[in-house]
Amino acid sequence: MSDGVRCMWMRGGTSKGGYFLAEDLPADVRARDAFLMRIMGSPDMRQIDGMGGADPLSSKVAVVKRSERVGVDVEFLFLQVFVDRPLVTDAQNCGNILAGVGPFAIERGLVSARDGETPVVIYMENTGQVAEAMVQTPGGVVRYDGAAAIDGVPGRAAPVPIAFRDTAGSSCGALLPTGNVLDVVEGVEVTMIDNGMPCVLLRAADMGITGAEDPAALEADETLRARLEEIRLACGHLMNLGDVSDMSVPKMTMISAPGQGTIATRTFIPHRCHKAIGVLGAVSVATACLVPGSVAEGLAQVGEGRGGALSVEHPTGEMTVVATVEAGEVTRAAILRTARKLMDGEVFA
Repeated sequence: MSDGVRCMWMRGGTSKGGYFLAEDLPADVRARDAFLMRIMGSPDMRQIDGMGGADPLSSKVAVVKRSERVGVDVEFLFLQVFVDRPLVTDAQNCGNILAGVGPFAIERGLVSARDGETPVVIYMENTGQVAEAMVQTPGGVVRYDGAAAIDGVPGRAAPVPIAFRDTAGSSCGALLPTGNVLDVVEGVEVTMIDNGMPCVLLRAADMGITGAEDPAALEADETLRARLEEIRLACGHLMNLGDVSDMSVPKMTMISAPGQGTIATRTFIPHRCHKAIGVLGAVSVATACLVPGSVAEGLAQVGEGRGGALSVEHPTGEMTVVATVEAGEVTRAAILRTARKLMDGEVFA
C-alpha cells in the first residue's frame, strides 16, 4: 500500500504497538497481515525497515471497531506480528495492549468521553470475552499523565484499571483443559490452565533452574529452550490447541517461591523470555495459585482466604491480580495498567 494508513502508536502496559480502526485496514486477512508485516519490518530480527522494536513485546497490533453488541462499546482484535518469521497470529489476547484500547476508542470518537472518568466495555474478539477499562477523562479529554506506576515501565502515568469477566477457558474451552489440576508431560509435572491466556506452569527446579535468573541468561540456555519447546508442543494438543509450532501460545511459565509476593515467575512467550509477564498470563498464574493440587502448591503464598490481591513476581518487579473467589472458583479478576499515546499519524507500507 503506497498511501499512508491512519494509525496511533501507543504503549499499553508493558507492551507497545500500532492501534488501527478496522475500517482503515484491508478487509482481506492475507492483505491485512502482509501490510502489518511490512509496517513492522518483519521478518527481520532488527525490524530495521519498519516500526517494530525487534522484540515480541513491541511488535503488536490492536484492531478496534465500534460494537453492535448489547452492553459493549467496542470490539478489539489483537494481532501478534512475529519478529523473525513471516507470521501474524490472532491465537491469543494481550492484556497489555488492551490497556490502550479504551483511550484509543475515545480519541477516535468511538466512545463519548465523560467528565472525570469514562468506562469502556471491550469485547475481545480473540477469545469472545469482555473486559471493562476505566479511562481518566477530565474535561472530557483522555489524560495520560498521572501518578500510577507499573513494574516494567519507567515513570508514572494515569491509571487504567481493567476488570475481566468470564475469562476461564477462553481459548482452550475450560479453565483446566485436560480436566486435571496436575499432569505429567514429557516426564515433568505441569499445570495447564487458561483463565484468559493458555499457560503451562512448571516448577523452575524441575527445569534445572532457580527461577531467579536473568531473562537473557535463560534465553541463552539452548538446552532449556529446547526442553521447554518439547513440552510446549506436547501440551498444545492436550490443551485443545492442536499443533502450536506456529502459535505464540501456550505461554511457558516456570514458577518458584516468591520474595515478598505470592509466586515468582519466568515466562517464555513462547521462545523469548519475557522481561515481565503478560496481563492475562498473570491472571492465569494467579488462578493456578488458588487451585489446590497445582504445581504452585507448596510454593505460592496465598494466605488463608485464597483470594484477594495476589502479587505475581517477574524479572522487573511484580503484577498484582485482584481475584474474586466464589464457591471455590475465581469469578472475576482485575488488574491495574497504564497507557501512553506515543504517535498519531500515518504509517506506510
